[in-house]
Formats: sequence, C-alpha cells, structure tokens
Amino acid sequence: MARPQTDIEAGRNALIEVADRVIRDRGAVDFTIADLAKEAGMSQSNVYRFFENKDALAEAMAGRWFAELMDTMEEVVALDLEPRAKLYEFFARRLALKRTRFAEDPALFASYMELGDQHFEVVRGYVDLADHYMAMIVSEAVEAGYFPGLSIDQAMTVINIMVQPFCNPQLLMYWTHAADQGRLEIVINAIFDGVRANQAITEKPRLSIAE
Repeated sequence: MARPQTDIEAGRNALIEVADRVIRDRGAVDFTIADLAKEAGMSQSNVYRFFENKDALAEAMAGRWFAELMDTMEEVVALDLEPRAKLYEFFARRLALKRTRFAEDPALFASYMELGDQHFEVVRGYVDLADHYMAMIVSEAVEAGYFPGLSIDQAMTVINIMVQPFCNPQLLMYWTHAADQGRLEIVINAIFDGVRANQAITEKPRLSIAE
C-alpha cells in the first residue's frame, strides 16, 4: 500500500532539515547519503524511500531554498509600478531576503552555495526563471521609452552585469556590508539614466526611496 503523500512530504522535509545540519557542520562538498542517514538515525535504504539519490535530494533542497525567492519575483512582476521602481523592487526584495539568510546562518548559506556549484544544472533552471521575470519588467521599461536603441536581451545583459553584487549570492557573501538597498538604488538609477545605444534618452523621474 502506497504511503500517503503527506507522510512522504513530511519525511522529505524532515530529511532536508537534517541535511541542512550536516552541510552546515561539514560543508556540502563531501556530503553523502550515508552522512544523512547516520545523522537522521535511519538506514540508507530508508533514506532512499524518500530520495532516490543525492541528486534528487539536492533538487529538493534547491526547491525549498528558491521557493520564497520565486514567490517574491512573481509578486513584484504583478505590481502596478513604474518600470524603474519595479526593477528596483525586483532586486531589493530578494537582496533583503538573502542578506537576512546570510546574517542568520553564514555557514549554512555558504554550504548552499557549494551545493549549488555541485548541482549547477538544477540552479540554472531557477536562474533562467529569474531572467524570464526580469525580461517582463525590462519589456515594460522598453515600451515606456527606456534603453533606447537596445533590444530587451541587450538591456538585460547590461543590467545583469551591473547588479551582480546585489543578486549573486556568491558575491553577496563578500559584499554583504556594501551591497545594500541604498547602493542598489544608485545602481538602478544609473541603469535607467545611462543605458542606451548612442541615443538621447527621454528624461524620466528618478527613483527616490525616501519619497
């Protein structure tokens, strides 16, 4: 008889909590299913009832790690904001979440970055989805007259380069004191005021968090 789905999900979530403890203490590089089983007080065969292999476990861990970030991006895309403000919120809300996670548990944060490096194909799917959401905002900006002479893809390439310290978690670990919302505001204003293809840009209102 198949185990109820709720029991399966509860077991998976419990094992992910254990996995968090293991990689926090030992790092993700040498983390094995045997380590997880020992820490969870169960046999390896029992662990495999919930995750068929380490890749499946890593995918589940990534899914939980990115869930709130994905929800945040979806919420921002749906906001009725001017494109400059919307792009700021797109990065600022995720930046706040990542800074909080790093401050609460730097070791676990760093271990998740190691895990992401080991399973980059899983992470790539979430990165591509983030780019999809950003493209929706950049498309609104282009329609509003920003980034004249540039395609959406060209504008996104420039934006991604300029915001790396605020969205790349690997860089954020080293820039955590400098990569804050105030400096992000400066960068977003610089992007909207300066990103163009050798054409004059129509004057647009600058973003001001203080207002």
